[in-house]
Amino acid sequence: MLNKDTVGGTLSVALILCVVCSIVVASSAVLLRPMQQANKDLDRKTNILAAAGLLKDGVSVDSQFDDISVRAVDLDSGEFTDAVDPANYDQRKASKDPAQSEELSASDDLAKISRRANVATVYIVENSAGIEKVILPIKGYGLWSTLYGFIALEGDLNTVAGIGFYEHAETPGLGGEVDNPLWKAKWEGKKVFDDEGKTALKVIKGPVDSKRAGSEYQIDGLSGATLTSRGVSQLIQFWLGENGFAPFLTKLKEGEA
Repeated sequence: MLNKDTVGGTLSVALILCVVCSIVVASSAVLLRPMQQANKDLDRKTNILAAAGLLKDGVSVDSQFDDISVRAVDLDSGEFTDAVDPANYDQRKASKDPAQSEELSASDDLAKISRRANVATVYIVENSAGIEKVILPIKGYGLWSTLYGFIALEGDLNTVAGIGFYEHAETPGLGGEVDNPLWKAKWEGKKVFDDEGKTALKVIKGPVDSKRAGSEYQIDGLSGATLTSRGVSQLIQFWLGENGFAPFLTKLKEGEA
C-alpha cells in the first residue's frame, strides 16, 4: 500500500489520478465524437434549409434534406467535380491547406479570407421543371470576426431566396443584427447580377430607396455597424463574383456545369 503521508506517496497518488482522469477524458471524447459529428451535421443542414426558406417546423431535418443534392464544384473551372466526396469534404479545412487552396492577392481578396479553397460544396434543390434553388456557402471578415453562412438563389440563379449566418462574433445589437430575421428578409427577391452580368448586389449605407434606379441590387445597411455591413457587402461581391461562384452559376444556367 502507498504511504500517502510521504512525498513519494503523494506524488504517486497524484500520478494515478492524472492517469485515470486522462483515460476518462480520452474515452469520453472518443465515445462522444459520433454524437458531436451528428449534431454538427444536423446544425449544418438546418442552416442550409433555413437560408433557402425551406425549413419546416415539426418535420425531421434529415427528411427535409433528402430533397437537396450535395455537389462539389471546382471554383476555377466552374464545373462539378468528383475530386472530393462532397458528403465528407471540409471546405473550411481545405482553405487552410496550400495543396487544396490558393492564396488570394490583396486586390482579389474582397472578403479578407486570405486563402480560397479550390473546391466548394453547393446544395441544389430540383423539381420537375429543373433547378428550384441553389444554396452556396459564403464567408468573410466583418468587424471582429469571420462570418460564415449560406446564400440561396432561386432557379433563375439571379434572385436571392434567402441568406443566413450561422457563425460570427459581431457586436450584439449592432453587427450582430445580421441574425435579425427582419434584416434577412430584406434580401429576399433582390437581384445579384446586372444586365451586363456583373455582380451588383451589395449592402449600402443607410436605408434603400425603392424608387431609385438600382434598388433591386441594394440591401439596407446595419445601423451603427458600418464595418460589418461593408464586410457582408464585400463577401457577397467576392463569393458571387469571378473568384467565387459566378463561373459556376454561368455554366449551370447554360447547362454546362
